[in-house]
Amino acid sequence: MKASDMLDLTDNELNQKVSELKEELFNLRFQLATGQLDNTSRIKLVRKDIARVKTVLRERQIKAV
Repeated sequence: MKASDMLDLTDNELNQKVSELKEELFNLRFQLATGQLDNTSRIKLVRKDIARVKTVLRERQIKAV
């Protein structure tokens, strides 16, 4: 997901997105540990998506002050 797409979402939707991505990351790490993960680059992409969402949330927090 691009950062420009995230700007249209509300704070609650972004927080929900972070939760979903963290759950996906947990599952990917579990699959990696058990040898079931085929696409290891997906872990990196999910981590970057989490960072993007958190960055948008932080920018809004700073702007509100």
